[in-house]
Amino acid sequence: MTEETIFTKIINGTIPSKTIYHDDEVTAFLDINPKAQHHILIVTNKPIPSVAQVEKEDEKTLGHLFIVAKKIAEDLGVGESGYRLIVNVGKDGCQEVPHLHMHLLAGGNLGGFGFPEKK
Repeated sequence: MTEETIFTKIINGTIPSKTIYHDDEVTAFLDINPKAQHHILIVTNKPIPSVAQVEKEDEKTLGHLFIVAKKIAEDLGVGESGYRLIVNVGKDGCQEVPHLHMHLLAGGNLGGFGFPEKK
């Protein structure tokens, strides 16, 4: 059994969040420590610890992460101007929560590779 994380508690509603999207496969909410004007976390509802633990059966959910990211970007009005998607994997990849998630960053020029400086 996978250990419960802060993200599973957000998905289950036991920790409040500013959720902007939820369906059977993923949940998206505002990051509590934003690194850009728009910083949204899109997490799998199934508690997969990281990309390193992805299985063939997760393929549909992983594709759905990108479909939801596109929808959120369009809803934010940044679908055409651009945005950044980041998935960190493991300790050396700076993954802080052991629950697969994607960062969507948007709002102005995001600069070089990695997280931009917050404005």
